[in-house]
Amino acid sequence: MRAVDLIQKKKEGQKHTREEIYSLVDGYMKGEIEDYQMSAWLMAVCFQGLDKDETAWLTQAFVDSGEVLDFSHISDFVADKHSTGGVGDKVTIVLIPLLASLGVTCAKLSGRGLGYTGGTVDKLESIPGFKCEMSKDEFMSQIKEINAAISSQSPNLTPADGKIYALRDVSATVDNKSLICASVVSKKIASGANSIVLDVKYGSGAFIKTKEEAQELASLMIETGALLNRKISAIITSMEQPLGKNIGNSLEIIESIEFLKGNYEKDLYDVTLEIVAKTLIAGGLCKTKQEAKEKMDESIKSGSALEMLKKIIACQGGNPDVINDYSLFHPAKNSVEIKAEQNGYISNLDALEIAHACKLLGAGRDKKTDPIDYSAGCILCKKTGDAVQKGETVLTLYHNDIKEEKLKEAKEHAGNSFLITNTKVTPPVLIYGV
Repeated sequence: MRAVDLIQKKKEGQKHTREEIYSLVDGYMKGEIEDYQMSAWLMAVCFQGLDKDETAWLTQAFVDSGEVLDFSHISDFVADKHSTGGVGDKVTIVLIPLLASLGVTCAKLSGRGLGYTGGTVDKLESIPGFKCEMSKDEFMSQIKEINAAISSQSPNLTPADGKIYALRDVSATVDNKSLICASVVSKKIASGANSIVLDVKYGSGAFIKTKEEAQELASLMIETGALLNRKISAIITSMEQPLGKNIGNSLEIIESIEFLKGNYEKDLYDVTLEIVAKTLIAGGLCKTKQEAKEKMDESIKSGSALEMLKKIIACQGGNPDVINDYSLFHPAKNSVEIKAEQNGYISNLDALEIAHACKLLGAGRDKKTDPIDYSAGCILCKKTGDAVQKGETVLTLYHNDIKEEKLKEAKEHAGNSFLITNTKVTPPVLIYGV
């Protein structure tokens, strides 16, 4: 099958066969299909879509391009979660130590930053020495030893998705539901998990802009999982404003550490609790959300979750001293405070504007080969609904030596990210559905 014929077929809105999907993925992996041809097909998919069968076939093709892990000799209940991406979303970093400390076996495959959202791998690699690239044996050995591991996509696990994932980031083909579904679900299947909870985000700081679209994506991933004999559940959460207060790689690790020390923002706590509860109930470790909450709170209070994070860092080559010494992250040299120009209340906090500002400061990528400044980003001092006085700091930007025009543009985005009104507003609903 010629790539150009498959591109033409999808451009015309026709349905692929299973064999055509497999031929496309296999040809791309063998180098018989060029980047520009795959990019053209991805763009055709963005305009014409894939149906449920095509999405399931693409997902399975990704899985079949590599190995599938089997943890049956370690545990009969292996948990994983995945977020569709958002600004300040550091749930994985607090969730995995929490679950592992509560006796849940956690096999987590994570990605790098995609578009304007941060990636868990980039955040973890801001820890000096931390290694996310693990072999299959290293991944499984660590899970057997401490009950948890967080790895980047191994070259042997869904390699087709890994290659196409990077291409989507630089070809404006990130936000298609079927492509997101195939990428997410294939990784979950390949990682060997049998309990999968998805956090599907919507809003200005997410790829999915409306709650209705998020519900469609959640349903698609659940149905795709069912077609491929995997039980998937999902929560639908708002990303109208950033999650937590820190945005940027090392800044989000610091906030995660503080969370596990008991110093947390309510929105980050609420999303984490929802996933903890669904996982513990699915594994028969508790019966109700309230019981899960009590277990989660005790893990934080006792320090066992923090100790588990320390173990994960040490096992993956990182310096565990960062838990108590944040200077080891080499903080940014410069900071800029963005202040309120009037009294009132924060009535809107635009996650996308903040993400653009952080990307300009060096916290994200324009293309897949770009380096990341781990210390760049911002910290929010106010969120939607908070009172603010004229001259009070709303958020602080952190950067190293960037060009003056980039800093100016970042400050403009930061200044445009919030709206102050005389009337207090209610913060957006965080959890739309389960």
